[in-house]
Amino acid sequence: MEMITTSVPVLFTTGAVKAIQQLLTKHPPAPNQALRVGVKGGGCSGMTYILEFDTTTEKDVHFTIEGISCVMDSSHGIYLSGMEIDWQDGLQNRGFTFTNPNARKTCGCGTSFAV
Repeated sequence: MEMITTSVPVLFTTGAVKAIQQLLTKHPPAPNQALRVGVKGGGCSGMTYILEFDTTTEKDVHFTIEGISCVMDSSHGIYLSGMEIDWQDGLQNRGFTFTNPNARKTCGCGTSFAV
């Protein structure tokens, strides 16, 4: 399978990189897997973010952030280009957060959006 490598379409904060590196140490992905950044239909605003280790496909663009192998379905760039992914570790909020300049509307929980 030919890999399409692209410039970095999304940004990870230092906190997000550290959280992902910890996950990689505790649960290493299979050799043909990478961190998938994407979207799927659903959620209270129409689309939900995907951030998971997944098998790569022919439709994926590949990019690396701080040594972390990442993939994104080539059709998802229109929704996610320029998005920043952060890690929050507070008492009330713990997990990845998404700041997406392409989102016209986001839900209160911050995991779904509309364009």
